[in-house]
Formats: sequence, C-alpha cells, structure tokens
Amino acid sequence: MFPWNLFPFDKEMKSKMQHMKPDDINQYIQEMMGKAFPNDMMKNGSFFDGASSNDSSENKRKDHTASTLPSSIFETHEFVFVRVKMKDEEWLRQMKIYHTSNLLIIEHIPDIEDKHTITLPALVNRKGAKADYHDEVLEIKLFKSMDRQLSEIHVSDI
Repeated sequence: MFPWNLFPFDKEMKSKMQHMKPDDINQYIQEMMGKAFPNDMMKNGSFFDGASSNDSSENKRKDHTASTLPSSIFETHEFVFVRVKMKDEEWLRQMKIYHTSNLLIIEHIPDIEDKHTITLPALVNRKGAKADYHDEVLEIKLFKSMDRQLSEIHVSDI
C-alpha cells in the first residue's frame, strides 16, 4: 500500500503555492528533485542542467555518451523506423547496433566508448531487423510485434 501520508503535497500546499514566486517554485522543485535522485544524476545541483563542473576525463566521457545522436523515429502499422544522421561514413565500420523489444542501442560512434540508447514507440520482434545507409542517413527498420494477447486480472473484494 502506498504511504500517502509521506506525499509532499498536503492540504496547505495549495495556499502555499498561490503565494510563491516563480523563483521560489523553482528552488522548491530543485530541492525535491535533489532528494528524489542521487547526486550523480544531478549536474551542478540542477536536474535540468547538462553542464558538469568537474573536468575529469571520466566525467567528460559520461557527458559525451549521454548525448543523443540526431535521430528520428516513426512507426507504421507493421514497422518501426529509426533514422540516424551519420556525419562520417567511417562510423558504419566501427558501430554496433543491438535492440531489445523496446530499445535500440547504438555503440562505438562517434567514439569507441560511446553508447546511445533510443526508446522505441512500440514493441518490436527479435528477428527481421534491417539497416540501410543512403545520403548520410542510416535507416533501421524493425518489425512491430503483433502479440496482442490480453490477460484479464481479477480484482478480489476486500
């Protein structure tokens, strides 16, 4: 059972929020995010900042791998398409592409230690994926999973 008494919004919260300034609201949200997420997810004390104050090579590599590739995703009735803009054709020789039922993982581009994860909009099959490269765009075609089995869950009376 969820501990509702620990929920941060109580009856007085509405009146408190009406009298707060935007800067106060931002500070409150940053404090709540700081409590909810570990420090390594928080950059410079702000969840939304992408900059890091530490200049070690490990942190630079983590920030670089957290960046996303320029890509677009769309789906049809039968397929999910992912298009990735490739700046260098040499990337095709060094990259590795993997996928799970809902994630596409691209490794080793632009640097060998980089890893990019793209969340797919629908579940896809394990087999039958295909990748084509034309005009500096890598197009990955994945078959959608047509498993639409439903299982009913019975709710018992208390």
